[in-house]
Amino acid sequence: MIAINITRTGLTVDGHAGYAKTGNDIICAAVSALTQGLVHSLKALTDDEISYHIADGHIDIEYKDLSEKGCLLVDSFFIAVSDIQRTYGTEYVQAVAADGR
Repeated sequence: MIAINITRTGLTVDGHAGYAKTGNDIICAAVSALTQGLVHSLKALTDDEISYHIADGHIDIEYKDLSEKGCLLVDSFFIAVSDIQRTYGTEYVQAVAADGR
């Protein structure tokens, strides 16, 4: 299962969906693409300072005082992963926003 936790100061994405074999898991691929897209978008489209660490099945993104654009990007990410959760179920993806989203 992929656990996604969003707070006011960052987010973590941890685990593998287990929906299909490695290399064929569309849920893992979708969440990975969204997460990497978020990192690149925050860096390219905002002046927000972020730090991140990516490892197999895990990513940490830390930020402080996101701009309006940064908040919009994180909100969009949360909506997209929540849609995946609704479509495929919480046994594969669990997205939690501890910041009131």
